[in-house]
Amino acid sequence: MSDLILIVDDEQDLVDTLSYNLKRSGFDTRCALTGCEAVQLSQQEPLPDLVLLDFMLPDVLGTDVCRMIRQNPATQDMPVIMLTARGEETDRISGLECGADDYVIKPFSIRELILRIEAVLRRRSQPQQTNHIIKFGVLSVDYDSHEVFVNQKPLDLSALEFRLLSYLLESKGRVQSRNDLLSKVWDIHTDLQTRTVDVHVKRLRDKLGEASNYIRTVRSFGYRFIQNLDEVAD
Repeated sequence: MSDLILIVDDEQDLVDTLSYNLKRSGFDTRCALTGCEAVQLSQQEPLPDLVLLDFMLPDVLGTDVCRMIRQNPATQDMPVIMLTARGEETDRISGLECGADDYVIKPFSIRELILRIEAVLRRRSQPQQTNHIIKFGVLSVDYDSHEVFVNQKPLDLSALEFRLLSYLLESKGRVQSRNDLLSKVWDIHTDLQTRTVDVHVKRLRDKLGEASNYIRTVRSFGYRFIQNLDEVAD
């Protein structure tokens, strides 16, 4: 069965062009011209495997649509690629802060876009071949199945949240700056001030529950996964 791509853009000609080329490349497509329609179609069975989402829509911003997709348990892990004519790095950061997986600036090559789509879908579907489980206190991370457990109860983490937790855990005891995390987890290299890392660490902590205090904030710098369980009571 082909992957289903939801195309969201208010330019009908661009939607038609994208739909035509994606179908030629073996994808199925579903199309929306507004943000409200996009949210509705993102929840329609079969669920899309990925959303191409324009930044500027006639009714709501694409970033707001992305947040709505992330807030719905049924669609929270759905990959989102932002499409926009806004090329400023601050706009790219804004798109990623709302939970987008990638960001493509118009005008773009159709071939490049398809390669980006394939890369995001590949990251989503292929587990890391590490063949091990890391246990730390009440936390257990299974790298083969991409599953995380707290007190043996499974957590519903997004692929990005799993990468963030894995990187912090594997670097436990060492402080990671926000820029280091942006580079290693998001593959973003910038000196701009951004709340991308803070927003995602907060979401991750909320899901970790009892294990949330394993991740410590290092004021004005970044984050650190504790070295040993003696620090839990600190």
